[in-house]
Amino acid sequence: MIKREFIVFLLVGASTILIDFISYHGLIQLHAIDVGIAKATGFLIGALFAYVANRFWTFGHKPYTAGSPWRFILLYASTLGVNVITNTLTLKLIANTEASFKIAFLFATGVSACLNFLGMKFFVFRTSPLL
Repeated sequence: MIKREFIVFLLVGASTILIDFISYHGLIQLHAIDVGIAKATGFLIGALFAYVANRFWTFGHKPYTAGSPWRFILLYASTLGVNVITNTLTLKLIANTEASFKIAFLFATGVSACLNFLGMKFFVFRTSPLL
């Protein structure tokens, strides 16, 4: 079961990352907002997609599970912070070029994706109470 969930999570995640990246990169190219805000905006747009796709497709929770939206918001708020901080620190560690934005994005996304899978599996869409 976890193997199927992980494979579907990777497919949903790839789509989420694409949505996140297009939003992030587009905002940077438009010089519309600060890089940190652009990263957070892309992440949040992807998060909306991720909740729906993971709820219905990855973890198969078609009926409403009490508290899952709030647990998802708590998880994503936490991993948003990790994502933006990781992105910012990575940009500070490497030269500020077009490639550095992509490298920082991928690294930050990888870190938060791992945390998101674990959080969704064992916290957001869990099938039994925590205690």
